[in-house]
Amino acid sequence: MTETTRTVPEQARPADELTQADIDRQMAREREAYEKRLAEGAEPSHHPRREYAPYRSSALRHPTQPPVVIDTRLDPEAVELSSPAFGETDVTELDSDLTRQHQGEPLGERITVSGRLLDREGRPVRGQLIELWQANASGRYAHQRDQHPAPLDPHFTGVGRVLTGDDGSYRFTTIKPGAYPWRNHTNAWRPAHIHFSLFGSAFTQRLVTQMYFPGDPLFAYDPILQSVTDEAARARLVAAYDHDLSRPEWSLGYHWDIVLDGPAATWIEEGR
Repeated sequence: MTETTRTVPEQARPADELTQADIDRQMAREREAYEKRLAEGAEPSHHPRREYAPYRSSALRHPTQPPVVIDTRLDPEAVELSSPAFGETDVTELDSDLTRQHQGEPLGERITVSGRLLDREGRPVRGQLIELWQANASGRYAHQRDQHPAPLDPHFTGVGRVLTGDDGSYRFTTIKPGAYPWRNHTNAWRPAHIHFSLFGSAFTQRLVTQMYFPGDPLFAYDPILQSVTDEAARARLVAAYDHDLSRPEWSLGYHWDIVLDGPAATWIEEGR
């Protein structure tokens, strides 16, 4: 009697059994499939598929049911009653400078991140709340669920907020975050990035995205970034070093515009 060996599909294997090479093969197949669709006449896709296989936890996180419709004509404030609140005071200058929120100086490379919030026609979107959160210079979040062995910084919390100006501009001073490990697969590391949250006129219009830094060697290995299979759309997530934004003996400058819709839209987590 002969013994047959059954091959377990990569998607069904535990994360600690998947190597970077396994994930690389999956990402390559996704890119090939996308390029084939383009060659067959499909429109470019600026947002990732929710079932993008290499990003394993996405299957556990993204919605599987259609949105619940709330008739705001009956109760216009119904949505707001169960919405989150981000701060109990007005937005101040201190909120946008993450290096001044504690008694001492945070460790790491100080940076200025600035840009404009634009609509699909390139017009500024003014008076909008932008929030960010990020890991510290060692790649660790000030959050109880982040327990990987990297030091916390008592002088850096990693959260900030600002309102866009009349020209749609925003500006943050912060610390460049470090890369950090995650458990998508064996030896998985996330490139340095900053999370951005954008609000419209209501909490139901919230959009969340990520900004990356140029030249990061981890780009090719990251299934979250690579889930944006269109190269041009992926490039729009990477800030540009801007020497004019750099401040002498203080901080390096990065420019990053956020486009809310249209062909040049910035990728938004969980699609549209």
